[in-house]
Formats: sequence, structure tokens, C-alpha cells
Amino acid sequence: MTATTDTSSSPSATAAKATFASPFQRLADLLAPIRPGRAPINLTVGEPRHPVPGFVGPVLQREIEGFGRYPAIRGTDAFRRAVAEWIDRRYGSSGAVDPEHGVLPLSGSREGLFFAALEAKRRSKKATDRPAILLPNPFYQAYAAGAVAAGCEAVMIDAGAETGFLPDLGALPEDLLERTVALYYASPANPQGAVASRAGWRSVIETARAHDFMLFADECYSEIYRGEAAPEGVLAAAADLGGGLGRVVTFNSLSKRSNLPGLRCGFAAGDPDFLRTWVAFRNMAAPQVPGPVQAVAIAAFGDETHVIENRRLYDAKFAAAERILGRRFGYATPPGGFFLWLDVAVLGGGEIVAERLWREAGVRTVPGAYLCGVGADGHNPGAAHLRVAMVESPALTEEALGRIVETLG
Repeated sequence: MTATTDTSSSPSATAAKATFASPFQRLADLLAPIRPGRAPINLTVGEPRHPVPGFVGPVLQREIEGFGRYPAIRGTDAFRRAVAEWIDRRYGSSGAVDPEHGVLPLSGSREGLFFAALEAKRRSKKATDRPAILLPNPFYQAYAAGAVAAGCEAVMIDAGAETGFLPDLGALPEDLLERTVALYYASPANPQGAVASRAGWRSVIETARAHDFMLFADECYSEIYRGEAAPEGVLAAAADLGGGLGRVVTFNSLSKRSNLPGLRCGFAAGDPDFLRTWVAFRNMAAPQVPGPVQAVAIAAFGDETHVIENRRLYDAKFAAAERILGRRFGYATPPGGFFLWLDVAVLGGGEIVAERLWREAGVRTVPGAYLCGVGADGHNPGAAHLRVAMVESPALTEEALGRIVETLG
């Protein structure tokens, strides 16, 4: 899968022919010839391995007959209402989301993020033969896949330390913004864990509206954060600006929040005009969410106890990282998400270190380069980094961190 970008007038956007492939397949190919030096610990995929909430089984059993019926693509009234009410409670958005027209169920957020690009391109009225979709660099692969499938240039905006690990739209040239049909923007960011402020969200929304493109806010890590200050939400920021939720759609799921990656249930919420036409396309091509799965989601969005316990476990693991890693590899506890984004340039970069950790320590991690695009100058902004997913139990995570320090020094 390839996308060609030509943004040489912008120092913060990657101008390159970039190849997008699964970072996990690339990692499998890299490590296949190598025998792990110790009992393996896999810290690659962002797959939470905390306990599944206790209400899941009983709800599925109660609703099991629903698996015998095709579900409606719009979801149940109860599901849409539960999502809208959760958004209100979580973000204080004062009823900004209309449960009838402003919420759609997703079979996990990934498919929604992918299909949204196709709808953004279809709806765009921009007269350009080079439509662009903007994505942060590093980026989630579904963004790039959507851009390519929609026939758009995937333009990667560097999101490094110099911009607080979030894309800086102010550095982009006007001609690029004028041919943009959509922007993907993640907060908390994957993998760096940076969190957008309310003012930051407002600025991004204003840019999207001024240049007539869709803002797709990936907020899948919204409930994984440190301390008491929950990340600000894009819909609340849009409500601040007035004029409804036009040009803004948020994506979220139960995968991270509720430790249910295998349930495949999430939602899109926001701009009712976008969702109204998108659902017609989805009715032909997108996967429905089974009724019993939506029933589990209703229970999950109505319960915060398991979410608080989930954060407690992550807090314990990040406290261990502070104790074990100290300031090695440029480590600083991120405000959100559940990844470490370690700078291992002095040890040869992420790919070399990932091989070494597997060979000597049995710890499986992801080279940062596999999560980024390569610039025309040949530079990959993730090449110096290693991503470590803090998804295992606290005890196993501490064991892995100890092995990392023992191996790398």
C-alpha cells in the first residue's frame, strides 16, 4: 500500500513516497530468524490484558438470542442513548450530541476510522485533482489505509518533541490545507501519550472549519491517563465554539477503556450531517454490531468502577517504569495512553534494539520506525525510538522492564 506526498514547502509535513504495511508483520519478519534468549514477554500490540469486566458474561447470556438476528447498521436506540449520555457525563458537553442522529456504532474504532476517509472524500466539494488527508507521524495504520483507499494523498505531519508530540497545523502551507478533505488527530496520542488541551482542540476545529475539511478525532485512549485530570474532549471543545458539531467526528471504543479488544465495539459521534450520509454508505459495506455486543456496551458505558480499576493498574506500571528506568532512554511518564516511547538512538536505534531485546532478553517490542513514514530526505522520525506496550500484568511488566535495563544498561 503506497501513498505519494509532495509537501516540500512544509518542513513539518513528510514529503515522500511512503510504504504503509503492518508494523507487526514487519516485526514478525525481523524477529523470525531469532530465538528469544529468555521466556518471551510480548509488549508489542496495544491489546489490554487486564481482566474482562464481570458483567460481560451475564449480559451476553441474557441477550444471546440477539445473535440470531441481523442488527441494524444504526444500532439500537438504547446504544446510541447510552453513548450520548456517557459523552455528556464524561465531558460535560451539555447535550451537544443528538443520540438519534449524532451517534453510530462501530465494529471497533479501526473500521470506522478507515471508512470515514472514504466518506470525507465522497462528500468533499473541493475542486482539486490532488485531495489530501492529513495524519500525524507517527500514525495509526488505519488512517493511512483509509487515505489510500479514498484515492487521497496521505500527508504525514511530524509530531515530535518540538511540537509537544502533537501535529502543528499552523506550520502547514495554505495550498495544502485548501486541498485537504480530512485530518486524523489523536489525543492521547499513540504512541507518545501527548494530550490536547481544550484550547488546542478548539484551534484544530477552527482550522478544519476555516478550510472546509473533516476532523476525525481518535480518542480511543481517552480513559487511560495519569492522575485526576482527564483528557479534554473534542466534542466539548466544539460545543464551546458554538454552531453545533459540524466538521467534527470523534471515534472511541471499549477496547482500551474496558479491556474488551475482542468485543469489537466502538462508536463514532459528532457531526449529524456527516453521520447521516455516512450511515447510508455503511449500510452497504460496513460491518454491523451485533445486538448482544451493543448490550454489553450499554452496561460498560454505564459503569465507571472497572475503568477506575483499570487506570489504577496502569498507574502502578508507570510508577514501576519511573523506578526501574529512571531517566534512561529519555523516559518521562506520558500524561495519557499506555505506551513507553523510548529514545534508543545511542544504542543504534529502535530496530537494532528490538532485535537485541528479543535475542538477549526475550522481550518483544516495536521499532518506532515501523510506526512512521519516511521523508524524502530518507529520515524516519521514529527510527531512534522503541515502543513498549504496558499491557501485561504489573508483575510481568516489571519483569520486562527489569530485563530491558539489565540488557541495555
